[in-house]
Amino acid sequence: MLRAYRADLHIHSILSPCTEPAEMSPRAIVKRSVEAGLDLIAVCDHNSCENFPALYQAALEAGLKVLAGMEITTREEIHILGLFDREADAVGVQAVVYEHLPGENDEKTFGCQVVVDENEEVVSFNKKLLIGATTLSLEAVVDLIHARGGVAVASHIDREAYSIISQLGFVPPGLALDALEISPRTGLEEARRRFPGLDHLPLISSSDAHSLDGIGGGSTAFLMASAGIDEIKLALAGREGRKVLGG
Repeated sequence: MLRAYRADLHIHSILSPCTEPAEMSPRAIVKRSVEAGLDLIAVCDHNSCENFPALYQAALEAGLKVLAGMEITTREEIHILGLFDREADAVGVQAVVYEHLPGENDEKTFGCQVVVDENEEVVSFNKKLLIGATTLSLEAVVDLIHARGGVAVASHIDREAYSIISQLGFVPPGLALDALEISPRTGLEEARRRFPGLDHLPLISSSDAHSLDGIGGGSTAFLMASAGIDEIKLALAGREGRKVLGG
């Protein structure tokens, strides 16, 4: 039976150096997501998925579905979300991303990148420059995500930085994106007016939350049979009765 699932598919944890470090712990993210009425979330830290296991365990206890993901920065400085059902698929993508991620994090400049376990004990501090750009092209990132069975979404296309529109001015013909993401400041209807040439791609809204009060600020309702990547793919394609209901 199909039902509506409310999803926020772009949330950062304390692994992302630009988050509020005192707030974005796994349990706090899950608690706030439940309070916001979400059925499904994705943790999408910059160029890494190392905090997914902790989020997954916290979400199990709360009855919330969480997808593995990451926000990959291409060499063109475009942010692309990769969303996955299986941790192994996300880790496989992460391994390639790490191979193409130069530089080391400067904690004084960018902040700490904290990896925690299911008990929210600090496991390590990621030393890679997660906030930086990889040497992977836009096309290579999209192909990498799809090779692991994931969904590829262009992040916050209405933003003036790190979006496919801000960096290129257009979506390249033939680029196999599954969807385009709109930030909370732009409604889906307004986005369709602003970007009339992108009618061939579905739009979703996510929060891109870096603090707890942002979670659920942007969300998308999907009509699906269950909360998972295969169902999301069907909804984005408008197949078998699944569809995107809106924000």
